Amino acid sequence: MQNLTTNMQTMAHLLKGNVGTGILAMPYALKSAGLLVGTVGLALVGVIAVHCMHLLLRSCHYHCEEGGYLSMDYAHVVEVSFQTGPPALRKFSNFARHVVNVFLCITQLGFCCVYFVFVSQSIEQVIYPSMDVNDHSHDVIFISIILPFVLALCTVRKLSHLAPFSLFANALTLAGLVIIAIDLFQDLPPTSSRKLYADFRQLPLFFGTAIYAFEGIGVILPLENKMKEPEAFTGWTGILNTGMTIVAVMYIATGFYGYLKYGEAALGSITLNIPNEPLYISVKLIFALAIFISYSLQFYVPMQIMWPSLRERISNERWQLPLEYVFRAFLIMFTFTMAAVIPDLGLFIALVGAASSSTLALIFPPILDMISFYKQKSLLRLLKNLFILIFGLFVFVSGTAVSIKEIINTLFL
Repeated sequence: MQNLTTNMQTMAHLLKGNVGTGILAMPYALKSAGLLVGTVGLALVGVIAVHCMHLLLRSCHYHCEEGGYLSMDYAHVVEVSFQTGPPALRKFSNFARHVVNVFLCITQLGFCCVYFVFVSQSIEQVIYPSMDVNDHSHDVIFISIILPFVLALCTVRKLSHLAPFSLFANALTLAGLVIIAIDLFQDLPPTSSRKLYADFRQLPLFFGTAIYAFEGIGVILPLENKMKEPEAFTGWTGILNTGMTIVAVMYIATGFYGYLKYGEAALGSITLNIPNEPLYISVKLIFALAIFISYSLQFYVPMQIMWPSLRERISNERWQLPLEYVFRAFLIMFTFTMAAVIPDLGLFIALVGAASSSTLALIFPPILDMISFYKQKSLLRLLKNLFILIFGLFVFVSGTAVSIKEIINTLFL
């Protein structure tokens, strides 16, 4: 197999796959939980999310060994797990695969919607620095301005052609995070000035935002499949644990110091809080460009899932390419419409995290573990998986409900 990645390259891809708009929303997440509860909660969510990644890998390794597969993606692992699991569940294997693919598409398109809002609000704040960030009257205008550029960027059909853009976005993100760190550690108030815990009714928003940030489970199998030394990926000191520990520390530090500095004024992205001075204005533009470029990378996944099955139904090959571009435009217009309808960045992130990310990151992994190894009787393992499953369902139901309620209150009340 050619173009296999080294351990360092895999670590870099792992960090990039997990550090995006989620880290910028961490102060907003802690506003919904409090300084103490939020900090401990982020660590807890991180541990559970990484454990679920290991559950997915364990099921994948088991089925690759038993079935002779060289590699598997998330949906394939789910399908084979159901096919070889308890007899009563085997008839649902095809349905389960489709469910995972649907949530993968929802999650990635949800990220695209968030990116639309993020880029438009960043540009809007640079042009109108004195405008109230809670005034969404001009959001549709700025989202409409960037729409043609998104349509043009997403005409790129091959992932290899997007690689240079990805490297550029990585460099921009790193530079932006360094400058934000400089701002965060200046003029910090005492910790006693911030609440240690928030109204428990806001916790679903916290968990939704946290899961949105930690939802990197979709990149885990592709990363391991492309490694020269896949055995280095897992283990206590493997790439996965080491990389995700770095990610968790970055999240917790950004959330803690961001909320400590901005308190109840913390917004859906910390870039909306930093001062409108030349250095920090450059950060807003840096992240706007980096996230704009990342849109095409997130958009690639749902296209790869949905388009092949649609293309098979087009008998005339001459129409396949034009209709692919039409379908691309349709999906982009869908994300544009959702971004225009729900312009509140913080609530949109919480909604995507609760409604879709929780399913892939928290609900399916323990289910896979239970059905893949159903012949291995272990009460402790069963209880642990049930705890994670119940927690995931709690985040899904309560987080989605509270996010939708807050969005309605923000837009119509």
